[in-house]
Amino acid sequence: MISIKRTIAAAAGMSCAIAASALAGPELISFPADYEKGVLYATVDRADNKQYRELYATPGAIEAAKKGVPLPHGTVLTLVQFAAKLDDKGNPVKDANGRFIKDKLLAYTVMQKGKGWGAEYPADLRNGEWEYRAFRADRTPNAAAKLENCFKCHKPLEARLDFVFTYDRMKSPTR
Repeated sequence: MISIKRTIAAAAGMSCAIAASALAGPELISFPADYEKGVLYATVDRADNKQYRELYATPGAIEAAKKGVPLPHGTVLTLVQFAAKLDDKGNPVKDANGRFIKDKLLAYTVMQKGKGWGAEYPADLRNGEWEYRAFRADRTPNAAAKLENCFKCHKPLEARLDFVFTYDRMKSPTR
């Protein structure tokens, strides 16, 4: 896991250490209690792990994506993970449209963009000004989450707009 506590040269002084630590790390993100007031812009069936997922964005993110511009600071993207309902053979049950049926809530993953965030991360991990945090089903932080994997997974999107896999899906929100 990426640590926000960095060794800073002694000459930089303690005030610099405090200022720098405020610009990186999952602690910057609180659980977005009102995420459901945002836009449910996509649902995803994940056959590889038998999950049904819902993706929510703040309204400003949807507006920016429709204009084809970078997502604004303050954007919060919330991924809600559910187990797919399984049949007696362990296969996901599908609805009339061929989509997985959601069952038990598993977890949340949040991606948030903040002005100046992430400057302390090494270049091979930094995802612009994005930060990530995982939460358990009870909405408490999951300190055991391997957040470095989020950075590594999204890093190849650097050449695309805003390190977001679902950016284009935000242009036309559908369930």
